[in-house]
Amino acid sequence: MKKKGLVVVSNYYENISDNLLKYCLKTLSRNKLEADIKIVSGALEIPTLISCNIKKKYKFFIALGCIIKGKTPHFDFIASAITKSLLDLSIEHKVPITNGIITSLTRTQAIERSSKNKNKGQEAANAAISLLKHI
Repeated sequence: MKKKGLVVVSNYYENISDNLLKYCLKTLSRNKLEADIKIVSGALEIPTLISCNIKKKYKFFIALGCIIKGKTPHFDFIASAITKSLLDLSIEHKVPITNGIITSLTRTQAIERSSKNKNKGQEAANAAISLLKHI
């Protein structure tokens, strides 16, 4: 039986998130892993949805999305809160949770980091695969 995970995607920047998800799923499939997909509207909701599903039979979780810096400190608070929440959940529940949420200064940077050559969704899937080999 394949190991099954949950990929939680923020679709706030839909074209970027779609690319992250596409390469994440390709990487999981090549490694014979399956994942359910749940969509949320913003990146801040990702840790909450993972927390609500953490006691289910998922073997890993992958967070995907994008946060682009604006003119206020909102970006810093959101990025920090998400990163800390995902790490805390992973350690507390002893389950791999990888972070494929792009944090960038511009939309151009975000698009580049969701492209085929530098895709953060693929990197997050590879990180989950690596962790699964050790647990």
